Amino acid sequence: MSAGPGKKPGLFISFEGIDGSGKSTQARLLQEHLQKAGHEPVLTREPGGSPGAEEIRALVLNGAVDRWSPETELLLFTAARRDHLERTIRPALAAGRIVICDRFADSTRMYQGLRGDGLRAQVDALHDLMIRQEPDLTLLIDMEAGAGLARAVQRGGEGRFEAFGADLQVAMRQGFLALADEFPSRFRVIDGARDIADVAVDVRAIVAERLA
Repeated sequence: MSAGPGKKPGLFISFEGIDGSGKSTQARLLQEHLQKAGHEPVLTREPGGSPGAEEIRALVLNGAVDRWSPETELLLFTAARRDHLERTIRPALAAGRIVICDRFADSTRMYQGLRGDGLRAQVDALHDLMIRQEPDLTLLIDMEAGAGLARAVQRGGEGRFEAFGADLQVAMRQGFLALADEFPSRFRVIDGARDIADVAVDVRAIVAERLA
């Protein structure tokens, strides 16, 4: 998205990965690093990131596994993302700020797109119709599915998607890696099965290269 007159264009960074991969921690650490470097980054998340989208988050991340069908989830997530874009992401980018988003459309391509025949095509079609925005840079924090699920369960909190079990986590990890191959210009894959500080070093180096 173009910035206003005299302003540098903003940068849209997303973090992706399976549950428990540590992406939320890395997003927060990147925000702190950029603040110390003199930037004014916006840290946000999906689903959520705006008042209306946060209300939808409460609907989709809690409750029984079968509370919503994949198709209904897709519509809810798209509605939340549209509100998030209008109220948070695009205004920040227009102001020349760095937006750091914990999950974006790639998560919908995985969580909903993998759960039925033809659903990935529906995800992409709805994205093209209503969202029409991709991150400039996507950092995939990759780790083995079993280890990530164990971390997520231990962490507690909103756990409806963790309750789908290990098979979905395995499929999502493979799917995220396939997305990295599909969109190599914006994806960077980082080994998340290491110390948090070591992962953060890699994140900062990749972002510094992109900013340069």
